[in-house]
Amino acid sequence: MAEHPNDPRIPTVVVDGVDIVYRVNGTGAGRGSATAALNRMLRREHAEKAAGVRKVHAVKNVSFVSYKGEAVGLIGTNGSGKSTLLKAIAGLLPVENGHIYTDGQPSLLGVNAALMGDLTGERNVFLGGLAMGMSREEIRSRYQDIVDFSGINEKGDFITLPMRTYSSGMGARLRFSIAAAKDHDVLLIDEALATGDRSFQKRSEARIRELRKQAGTVYLVSHNNKSIRDTCERVLWLERGELRMDGPTEEVMKEYEAFTGDKSDKAKPKPKPKAAAPKVPQPS
Repeated sequence: MAEHPNDPRIPTVVVDGVDIVYRVNGTGAGRGSATAALNRMLRREHAEKAAGVRKVHAVKNVSFVSYKGEAVGLIGTNGSGKSTLLKAIAGLLPVENGHIYTDGQPSLLGVNAALMGDLTGERNVFLGGLAMGMSREEIRSRYQDIVDFSGINEKGDFITLPMRTYSSGMGARLRFSIAAAKDHDVLLIDEALATGDRSFQKRSEARIRELRKQAGTVYLVSHNNKSIRDTCERVLWLERGELRMDGPTEEVMKEYEAFTGDKSDKAKPKPKPKAAAPKVPQPS
């Protein structure tokens, strides 16, 4: 990719001509039949075809650069490749073509904090913190802030219960709270701000702004257009695996909402007050 020597910004992630391809097994008919098994035995040199392997080109020739202090939104309709791209930046998926370069260690929210359902929330705070490279002393000093931030104890002592008893929203809030307790070089967030009430979303958005000020880079995948607008100053729009637009948030969101017909985040006109019913004269 072309470099700009006069650009004072510091790159944190460079995605250069990246293709990501999934191979999906079991699409052929009669996969469990004896005939299918015999065919696979006779055609070992064509194993993928015999097993009914289908290739899905999830990300297609995507290139961009992100910089320290940026919060970048990733938008697109379902199946557009947003979450796939995040996993590749985190190093969890291989690329078919191209390269991904990162300055520092990317942290994918909900994966780096490898929490366990049979352990209590308290134990998982320590487990998740250790998985992100925090020391036990750091976790102890930030423990109460993590619990308070998540809000899961607002209606009871849930932090002492196994995580399998939590709702999906409670689990997501605790994961975000653990991840947000540490300063990150690159933090990748997939839909975390869609969970919880507006109070939690505001706390999350404020924390993301803090992470940016501390020279980190934040990526946010969300179907909530308001969260993208409130959090990110730049947006990447992926559609069918291709990078359709990259630019300032409002410019990209305007084009995306025109494409999808989504006006849910725009102010709705207030209904006009109904005219007062005419008074019916009463008989004297």
